[in-house]
Amino acid sequence: MSITSGTILAGVNRLPRFSGVRRAVWSYVRSAPGTYLWLTVLFFTTVALHHMSPEFEQEFLRQRSTNLHELSRHPVRVLIASAMWIDGGHWLPYALLYSVFHARAERWLGTWRWLTVCVASHVLATLVSEGALLKAIRDGMAPESSVNTLDIGVSYALAGVAAVLGYRIRGPWRYVYLAVVLVFFAVPLTAGPTFTDLGHFVAVLIGLGCYPLVRGRGRLRNPKETDAVPPDNVRP
Repeated sequence: MSITSGTILAGVNRLPRFSGVRRAVWSYVRSAPGTYLWLTVLFFTTVALHHMSPEFEQEFLRQRSTNLHELSRHPVRVLIASAMWIDGGHWLPYALLYSVFHARAERWLGTWRWLTVCVASHVLATLVSEGALLKAIRDGMAPESSVNTLDIGVSYALAGVAAVLGYRIRGPWRYVYLAVVLVFFAVPLTAGPTFTDLGHFVAVLIGLGCYPLVRGRGRLRNPKETDAVPPDNVRP
């Protein structure tokens, strides 16, 4: 195919569109710095996992896991470290989930309030679920080896943030959204629940309990509306 002046002109006309998309994406990222800094850390830790042998990976992650053994010895260290690794090693799905839930919550609440929801959901859900596991071990319902069960990941914080976002939506859509969230995390508890299933549901309840943090955080949003991306010259 020959290149004509018309072809060149058409290509030039498309450049502003791509430039506008880049600016919009960059503005969205800048509006939620905590979310995308966290995602960046998860990207590099996920890459690191893919360079480990399966045997080394299991032992490496176990030392950064919020299992009963590590929580009893290094509680603060493992509570932080466990939130910096993705169970399963697939980063792209979390990039999408973080953009849909965490970024929206951070833009709405501000970085510190969003971070408070994340920390509360991650820490409290971990302690409750591991406490339930400890009781199960003492009651003979779980083996002693469960004290070393691998428990890493960012899903408790994600569940809590997904729940608190319900307060961002106008009724009656709010109740539909919250019903979906509650059912999604409650169903696993009805058939062969694990301690992580309990943790996810507790994280949702903690997110709902963060209502005092959302007061006065702007108008409620209709799900049919599209969020406006702040311009480049406005600080998030």
